[in-house]
Amino acid sequence: MKNYQICTNCVMDTSDKEIVFDDQGVCDHCNGFRSHVAPKWHPNETGRQMFARTVEQIRQSGQGKPFDCIIGLSGGLDSSYLLHRVVTEFQLRPLVFHVDGGWNTDIAVNNIQVLVEKLGLELFTEVINWEEMKDFQLAFFKSGVPHIDIPQDHAFVATLYQFANKHNIKYILNGGNISTECVRNPLEFLYYGTDMRQLRDIQKQFCTVKLKTYPFSDILFHKIYLRYIRGLKVVKPLDWMPYTKAMARETLSREYGWMPYPQKHFESRFTKFYEGYWLPERFGFDTRRVQFSSLILTDQMTREDALSQLERPAYDPETIAHEFDYIAKKLGITSEELRGYFEMPLKSYRDYDNSLWMFNFGAKVLQAIGVEKAIKR
Repeated sequence: MKNYQICTNCVMDTSDKEIVFDDQGVCDHCNGFRSHVAPKWHPNETGRQMFARTVEQIRQSGQGKPFDCIIGLSGGLDSSYLLHRVVTEFQLRPLVFHVDGGWNTDIAVNNIQVLVEKLGLELFTEVINWEEMKDFQLAFFKSGVPHIDIPQDHAFVATLYQFANKHNIKYILNGGNISTECVRNPLEFLYYGTDMRQLRDIQKQFCTVKLKTYPFSDILFHKIYLRYIRGLKVVKPLDWMPYTKAMARETLSREYGWMPYPQKHFESRFTKFYEGYWLPERFGFDTRRVQFSSLILTDQMTREDALSQLERPAYDPETIAHEFDYIAKKLGITSEELRGYFEMPLKSYRDYDNSLWMFNFGAKVLQAIGVEKAIKR
Protein backbone atom coordinates (compact mmCIF):
# COMPACT_ATOMS: atom_id res chain seq x y z
CA MET A 1 0.00 0.00 0.00
CA LYS A 2 1.28 3.47 -0.91
CA ASN A 3 2.11 5.97 1.79
CA TYR A 4 -0.36 8.84 1.75
CA GLN A 5 0.54 11.65 -0.63
CA ILE A 6 -1.35 14.59 -2.09
CA CYS A 7 -0.46 16.54 -5.21
CA THR A 8 1.37 19.82 -4.57
CA ASN A 9 -0.57 21.51 -7.38
CA CYS A 10 -4.13 20.13 -7.19
CA VAL A 11 -5.93 18.07 -4.52
CA MET A 12 -5.76 14.59 -6.06
CA ASP A 13 -4.20 12.13 -3.65
CA THR A 14 -3.44 8.46 -3.16
CA SER A 15 -7.12 7.63 -2.75
CA ASP A 16 -6.63 7.36 -6.54
CA LYS A 17 -4.68 4.10 -6.41
CA GLU A 18 -3.12 4.60 -9.84
CA ILE A 19 -1.83 8.13 -9.24
CA VAL A 20 1.81 8.90 -10.02
CA PHE A 21 3.85 11.87 -8.77
CA ASP A 22 6.91 13.51 -10.31
CA ASP A 23 9.98 14.75 -8.40
CA GLN A 24 8.16 17.98 -7.46
CA GLY A 25 5.19 16.11 -6.07
CA VAL A 26 2.93 17.07 -9.00
CA CYS A 27 0.53 14.33 -10.05
CA ASP A 28 0.08 12.78 -13.47
CA HIS A 29 -3.40 14.34 -13.75
CA CYS A 30 -1.82 17.80 -13.72
CA ASN A 31 1.11 16.90 -15.96
CA GLY A 32 -1.18 15.17 -18.42
CA PHE A 33 -3.44 18.19 -18.62
CA ARG A 34 -0.57 20.60 -19.23
CA SER A 35 1.14 18.42 -21.83
CA HIS A 36 -1.72 16.85 -23.77
CA VAL A 37 -4.94 18.78 -23.16
CA ALA A 38 -4.24 22.48 -22.64
CA PRO A 39 -2.29 22.97 -25.91
CA LYS A 40 -5.24 21.68 -27.97
CA TRP A 41 -7.98 23.42 -25.99
CA HIS A 42 -9.38 26.64 -27.46
CA PRO A 43 -12.05 28.18 -25.20
CA ASN A 44 -11.76 31.49 -27.07
CA GLU A 45 -12.58 33.20 -30.35
CA THR A 46 -10.52 30.63 -32.27
CA GLY A 47 -12.64 27.84 -30.81
CA ARG A 48 -15.85 29.77 -31.41
CA GLN A 49 -15.01 30.09 -35.10
CA MET A 50 -14.26 26.37 -35.23
CA PHE A 51 -17.65 25.62 -33.68
CA ALA A 52 -19.37 28.07 -36.05
CA ARG A 53 -18.23 25.87 -38.96
CA THR A 54 -19.69 22.84 -37.22
CA VAL A 55 -22.94 24.76 -36.66
CA GLU A 56 -23.32 25.16 -40.42
CA GLN A 57 -22.93 21.42 -40.87
CA ILE A 58 -25.52 20.81 -38.14
CA ARG A 59 -27.98 23.17 -39.83
CA GLN A 60 -27.50 21.49 -43.20
CA SER A 61 -28.09 18.05 -41.68
CA GLY A 62 -31.36 19.29 -40.21
CA GLN A 63 -32.83 20.88 -43.32
CA GLY A 64 -36.42 19.77 -43.77
CA LYS A 65 -36.48 18.17 -40.34
CA PRO A 66 -38.12 19.46 -37.14
CA PHE A 67 -34.77 19.24 -35.30
CA ASP A 68 -31.15 19.58 -36.34
CA CYS A 69 -29.55 18.08 -33.21
CA ILE A 70 -30.37 16.49 -29.89
CA ILE A 71 -29.38 17.58 -26.36
CA GLY A 72 -29.83 15.43 -23.28
CA LEU A 73 -30.96 17.79 -20.52
CA SER A 74 -30.47 16.66 -16.93
CA GLY A 75 -31.11 20.04 -15.34
CA GLY A 76 -27.44 20.20 -14.32
CA LEU A 77 -25.19 23.18 -14.95
CA ASP A 78 -23.34 21.96 -18.04
CA SER A 79 -26.29 20.73 -20.10
CA SER A 80 -28.42 23.72 -19.09
CA TYR A 81 -25.80 26.28 -20.13
CA LEU A 82 -25.12 24.35 -23.34
CA LEU A 83 -28.81 24.51 -24.26
CA HIS A 84 -28.91 28.25 -23.53
CA ARG A 85 -25.89 29.03 -25.73
CA VAL A 86 -26.71 26.93 -28.79
CA VAL A 87 -30.28 28.25 -28.96
CA THR A 88 -29.78 31.94 -28.13
CA GLU A 89 -26.41 32.47 -29.82
CA PHE A 90 -26.27 29.92 -32.63
CA GLN A 91 -30.01 29.54 -33.33
CA LEU A 92 -29.88 25.75 -33.47
CA ARG A 93 -33.10 23.72 -33.20
CA PRO A 94 -32.37 20.96 -30.70
CA LEU A 95 -34.63 18.14 -29.70
CA VAL A 96 -34.46 18.52 -25.92
CA PHE A 97 -34.47 15.09 -24.36
CA HIS A 98 -34.70 14.11 -20.71
CA VAL A 99 -34.51 10.65 -19.17
CA ASP A 100 -36.41 10.24 -15.92
CA GLY A 101 -34.79 7.45 -13.95
CA GLY A 102 -36.92 8.08 -10.88
CA TRP A 103 -34.46 10.19 -8.88
CA ASN A 104 -34.96 13.78 -10.06
CA THR A 105 -34.77 16.44 -7.36
CA ASP A 106 -37.44 19.15 -7.27
CA ILE A 107 -34.75 21.68 -8.18
CA ALA A 108 -33.80 19.70 -11.29
CA VAL A 109 -37.41 19.45 -12.43
CA ASN A 110 -37.84 23.20 -12.01
CA ASN A 111 -34.57 24.01 -13.77
CA ILE A 112 -35.53 21.93 -16.78
CA GLN A 113 -38.99 23.47 -16.95
CA VAL A 114 -37.89 27.12 -16.76
CA LEU A 115 -35.33 26.59 -19.52
CA VAL A 116 -37.57 24.90 -22.06
CA GLU A 117 -40.45 27.29 -21.39
CA LYS A 118 -38.47 30.50 -21.80
CA LEU A 119 -36.62 29.18 -24.85
CA GLY A 120 -39.91 28.07 -26.40
CA LEU A 121 -38.77 24.48 -26.85
CA GLU A 122 -40.54 21.16 -26.64
CA LEU A 123 -39.32 18.68 -24.04
CA PHE A 124 -39.30 14.96 -24.72
CA THR A 125 -39.16 12.85 -21.56
CA GLU A 126 -38.49 9.12 -21.47
CA VAL A 127 -39.52 7.50 -18.18
CA ILE A 128 -37.60 4.35 -17.29
CA ASN A 129 -39.67 1.48 -15.88
CA TRP A 130 -39.23 2.01 -12.16
CA GLU A 131 -39.54 -1.62 -11.08
CA GLU A 132 -36.74 -2.59 -13.45
CA MET A 133 -34.54 0.38 -12.57
CA LYS A 134 -35.03 -0.26 -8.86
CA ASP A 135 -34.12 -3.93 -9.15
CA PHE A 136 -31.06 -3.19 -11.29
CA GLN A 137 -29.81 -0.61 -8.80
CA LEU A 138 -30.31 -3.06 -5.95
CA ALA A 139 -28.30 -5.62 -7.94
CA PHE A 140 -25.34 -3.22 -7.95
CA PHE A 141 -25.66 -2.69 -4.19
CA LYS A 142 -25.66 -6.46 -3.72
CA SER A 143 -22.59 -6.84 -5.93
CA GLY A 144 -20.49 -4.71 -3.55
CA VAL A 145 -18.87 -2.63 -6.32
CA PRO A 146 -18.34 1.13 -5.97
CA HIS A 147 -19.94 2.12 -9.29
CA ILE A 148 -23.57 1.70 -8.17
CA ASP A 149 -24.65 4.71 -10.26
CA ILE A 150 -24.21 2.78 -13.52
CA PRO A 151 -27.85 1.61 -13.90
CA GLN A 152 -28.93 5.26 -13.94
CA ASP A 153 -26.07 6.50 -16.15
CA HIS A 154 -26.34 3.65 -18.64
CA ALA A 155 -30.08 4.21 -19.06
CA PHE A 156 -29.47 7.89 -19.85
CA VAL A 157 -26.79 7.17 -22.45
CA ALA A 158 -28.57 4.25 -24.08
CA THR A 159 -31.91 6.04 -24.36
CA LEU A 160 -30.32 9.15 -25.83
CA TYR A 161 -28.47 7.23 -28.55
CA GLN A 162 -31.50 5.11 -29.37
CA PHE A 163 -33.70 8.20 -29.64
CA ALA A 164 -31.22 9.95 -31.92
CA ASN A 165 -31.04 6.86 -34.11
CA LYS A 166 -34.82 6.46 -34.23
CA HIS A 167 -35.34 10.08 -35.35
CA ASN A 168 -32.35 10.06 -37.74
CA ILE A 169 -30.65 12.96 -35.95
CA LYS A 170 -26.99 13.18 -36.92
CA TYR A 171 -25.64 15.38 -34.13
CA ILE A 172 -25.69 14.87 -30.38
CA LEU A 173 -24.56 17.96 -28.46
CA ASN A 174 -22.92 16.92 -25.21
CA GLY A 175 -22.33 19.13 -22.15
CA GLY A 176 -19.10 17.34 -21.26
CA ASN A 177 -16.24 19.81 -21.12
CA ILE A 178 -12.58 20.35 -20.29
CA SER A 179 -13.19 23.46 -18.18
CA THR A 180 -14.85 21.63 -15.27
CA GLU A 181 -14.00 17.99 -16.10
CA CYS A 182 -10.36 17.88 -17.25
CA VAL A 183 -9.40 15.51 -14.42
CA ARG A 184 -10.78 12.04 -14.87
CA ASN A 185 -12.35 9.92 -12.17
CA PRO A 186 -10.24 6.87 -11.27
CA LEU A 187 -11.46 3.76 -13.07
CA GLU A 188 -11.25 1.89 -9.77
CA PHE A 189 -14.29 3.78 -8.47
CA LEU A 190 -16.22 4.93 -11.53
CA TYR A 191 -15.94 2.09 -14.02
CA TYR A 192 -17.14 2.13 -17.63
CA GLY A 193 -20.91 2.34 -17.69
CA THR A 194 -21.16 0.73 -21.12
CA ASP A 195 -19.31 -2.51 -20.37
CA MET A 196 -22.16 -4.83 -21.28
CA ARG A 197 -20.26 -7.90 -20.18
CA GLN A 198 -20.09 -6.56 -16.63
CA LEU A 199 -23.66 -5.28 -16.65
CA ARG A 200 -24.94 -8.67 -17.78
CA ASP A 201 -22.88 -10.53 -15.18
CA ILE A 202 -24.20 -8.43 -12.30
CA GLN A 203 -27.71 -8.62 -13.73
CA LYS A 204 -27.50 -12.41 -13.97
CA GLN A 205 -26.19 -12.84 -10.43
CA PHE A 206 -28.31 -10.36 -8.52
CA CYS A 207 -31.41 -9.18 -10.40
CA THR A 208 -34.73 -10.67 -9.33
CA VAL A 209 -36.91 -9.37 -12.18
CA LYS A 210 -36.41 -9.50 -15.93
CA LEU A 211 -35.24 -6.24 -17.49
CA LYS A 212 -37.71 -6.34 -20.37
CA THR A 213 -37.76 -2.62 -21.17
CA TYR A 214 -34.59 -1.28 -19.54
CA PRO A 215 -32.54 0.35 -22.34
CA PHE A 216 -29.20 -1.34 -22.95
CA SER A 217 -26.64 -0.05 -25.44
CA ASP A 218 -23.48 -1.92 -26.31
CA ILE A 219 -20.41 0.24 -26.91
CA LEU A 220 -20.07 -1.34 -30.36
CA PHE A 221 -23.54 -0.01 -31.20
CA HIS A 222 -23.07 3.63 -30.24
CA LYS A 223 -19.29 3.95 -30.66
CA ILE A 224 -18.91 2.06 -33.94
CA TYR A 225 -22.23 1.39 -35.69
CA LEU A 226 -23.93 4.73 -35.00
CA ARG A 227 -20.83 6.87 -35.49
CA TYR A 228 -19.09 5.24 -38.43
CA ILE A 229 -21.95 3.54 -40.28
CA ARG A 230 -24.95 5.74 -39.46
CA GLY A 231 -22.86 8.93 -39.38
CA LEU A 232 -23.88 10.12 -35.92
CA LYS A 233 -21.51 12.73 -34.49
CA VAL A 234 -21.06 13.72 -30.83
CA VAL A 235 -20.01 17.35 -30.37
CA LYS A 236 -18.91 19.11 -27.16
CA PRO A 237 -19.49 22.83 -27.87
CA LEU A 238 -18.48 24.03 -24.40
CA ASP A 239 -14.86 23.16 -25.29
CA TRP A 240 -14.98 25.72 -28.10
CA MET A 241 -16.13 28.75 -26.17
CA PRO A 242 -15.35 30.58 -22.93
CA TYR A 243 -16.96 28.54 -20.18
CA THR A 244 -16.59 28.63 -16.43
CA LYS A 245 -18.75 27.38 -13.61
CA ALA A 246 -19.27 30.90 -12.23
CA MET A 247 -20.18 32.30 -15.66
CA ALA A 248 -22.75 29.59 -16.28
CA ARG A 249 -24.36 29.93 -12.84
CA GLU A 250 -24.65 33.70 -13.13
CA THR A 251 -26.10 33.60 -16.65
CA LEU A 252 -28.64 30.86 -15.97
CA SER A 253 -29.73 32.45 -12.69
CA ARG A 254 -30.19 35.86 -14.30
CA GLU A 255 -31.92 34.70 -17.48
CA TYR A 256 -34.08 31.85 -16.20
CA GLY A 257 -34.15 31.84 -12.40
CA TRP A 258 -32.17 28.59 -12.61
CA MET A 259 -31.15 27.31 -9.17
CA PRO A 260 -27.69 25.87 -8.39
CA TYR A 261 -26.96 22.57 -6.64
CA PRO A 262 -24.65 22.05 -3.63
CA GLN A 263 -22.33 19.92 -5.80
CA LYS A 264 -21.84 18.76 -9.37
CA HIS A 265 -24.21 15.88 -10.30
CA PHE A 266 -26.52 16.55 -7.37
CA GLU A 267 -29.52 17.06 -9.67
CA SER A 268 -30.14 13.36 -9.00
CA ARG A 269 -31.18 12.38 -5.47
CA PHE A 270 -29.46 9.03 -5.92
CA THR A 271 -26.21 10.50 -7.21
CA LYS A 272 -26.21 12.98 -4.34
CA PHE A 273 -26.35 10.06 -1.88
CA TYR A 274 -23.85 8.00 -3.86
CA GLU A 275 -21.17 10.65 -4.48
CA GLY A 276 -21.78 12.60 -1.29
CA TYR A 277 -21.90 9.71 1.17
CA TRP A 278 -21.64 6.15 -0.15
CA LEU A 279 -18.48 6.46 -2.21
CA PRO A 280 -16.35 8.48 0.25
CA GLU A 281 -17.52 6.68 3.40
CA ARG A 282 -17.53 3.10 2.07
CA PHE A 283 -14.67 3.25 -0.44
CA GLY A 284 -12.67 6.26 0.74
CA PHE A 285 -12.92 8.24 -2.50
CA ASP A 286 -14.36 11.77 -2.60
CA THR A 287 -15.35 12.84 -6.12
CA ARG A 288 -14.90 16.46 -5.07
CA ARG A 289 -11.15 15.88 -5.41
CA VAL A 290 -11.65 15.33 -9.14
CA GLN A 291 -14.08 18.24 -9.49
CA PHE A 292 -11.98 20.71 -7.48
CA SER A 293 -8.76 19.66 -9.20
CA SER A 294 -10.35 20.33 -12.58
CA LEU A 295 -11.29 23.82 -11.41
CA ILE A 296 -7.78 24.41 -10.03
CA LEU A 297 -6.18 23.45 -13.35
CA THR A 298 -8.49 25.79 -15.26
CA ASP A 299 -7.94 28.70 -12.84
CA GLN A 300 -11.44 28.72 -11.36
CA MET A 301 -10.50 27.70 -7.84
CA THR A 302 -7.50 27.96 -5.54
CA ARG A 303 -5.92 24.90 -4.01
CA GLU A 304 -6.34 26.49 -0.57
CA ASP A 305 -10.10 26.89 -1.05
CA ALA A 306 -10.38 23.31 -2.28
CA LEU A 307 -8.51 21.96 0.74
CA SER A 308 -10.71 24.02 3.04
CA GLN A 309 -13.90 22.63 1.49
CA LEU A 310 -12.58 19.07 1.62
CA GLU A 311 -12.26 19.35 5.40
CA ARG A 312 -16.07 19.20 5.54
CA PRO A 313 -18.01 16.13 4.33
CA ALA A 314 -20.01 16.42 1.12
CA TYR A 315 -23.11 15.25 3.00
CA ASP A 316 -24.87 16.86 5.94
CA PRO A 317 -24.15 14.74 9.05
CA GLU A 318 -27.36 16.00 10.65
CA THR A 319 -29.60 14.75 7.83
CA ILE A 320 -27.74 11.70 6.53
CA ALA A 321 -29.83 9.28 8.62
CA HIS A 322 -32.98 10.68 7.01
CA GLU A 323 -31.32 10.44 3.58
CA PHE A 324 -30.40 6.82 4.26
CA ASP A 325 -34.01 6.04 5.17
CA TYR A 326 -35.29 7.84 2.05
CA ILE A 327 -33.03 5.88 -0.33
CA ALA A 328 -33.92 2.58 1.34
CA LYS A 329 -37.66 3.27 1.21
CA LYS A 330 -37.44 4.37 -2.43
CA LEU A 331 -35.65 1.12 -3.28
CA GLY A 332 -38.27 -0.90 -1.40
CA ILE A 333 -35.94 -2.24 1.28
CA THR A 334 -35.36 -1.55 4.96
CA SER A 335 -32.70 0.83 6.22
CA GLU A 336 -31.08 -2.13 7.94
CA GLU A 337 -30.73 -3.97 4.62
CA LEU A 338 -29.16 -0.91 3.00
CA ARG A 339 -26.70 -0.61 5.89
CA GLY A 340 -25.88 -4.26 5.38
CA TYR A 341 -24.76 -3.49 1.84
CA PHE A 342 -22.72 -0.60 3.19
CA GLU A 343 -20.88 -2.90 5.59
CA MET A 344 -20.35 -5.87 3.24
CA PRO A 345 -16.85 -6.69 1.85
CA LEU A 346 -15.59 -4.26 -0.78
CA LYS A 347 -15.61 -5.41 -4.40
CA SER A 348 -14.46 -3.81 -7.64
CA TYR A 349 -15.05 -4.18 -11.37
CA ARG A 350 -12.28 -6.83 -11.35
CA ASP A 351 -14.50 -9.18 -9.33
CA TYR A 352 -16.97 -9.54 -12.22
CA ASP A 353 -16.75 -10.34 -15.90
CA ASN A 354 -15.61 -7.30 -17.83
CA SER A 355 -14.32 -6.15 -21.20
CA LEU A 356 -11.65 -3.75 -20.02
CA TRP A 357 -9.24 -5.14 -22.60
CA MET A 358 -11.66 -4.17 -25.37
CA PHE A 359 -12.03 -0.62 -24.07
CA ASN A 360 -8.24 -0.24 -23.85
CA PHE A 361 -7.67 -1.78 -27.27
CA GLY A 362 -10.41 0.29 -28.90
CA ALA A 363 -9.02 3.51 -27.43
CA LYS A 364 -5.54 2.73 -28.77
CA VAL A 365 -6.87 1.97 -32.25
CA LEU A 366 -8.96 5.17 -32.42
CA GLN A 367 -6.04 7.22 -31.15
CA ALA A 368 -3.65 5.60 -33.66
CA ILE A 369 -5.87 6.54 -36.61
CA GLY A 370 -6.46 10.03 -35.22
CA VAL A 371 -10.17 9.65 -34.50
CA GLU A 372 -9.83 10.28 -30.78
CA LYS A 373 -7.18 12.22 -28.87
CA ALA A 374 -4.99 10.44 -26.39
CA ILE A 375 -5.12 11.93 -22.90
CA LYS A 376 -2.15 10.67 -20.97
CA ARG A 377 -1.75 10.87 -17.23
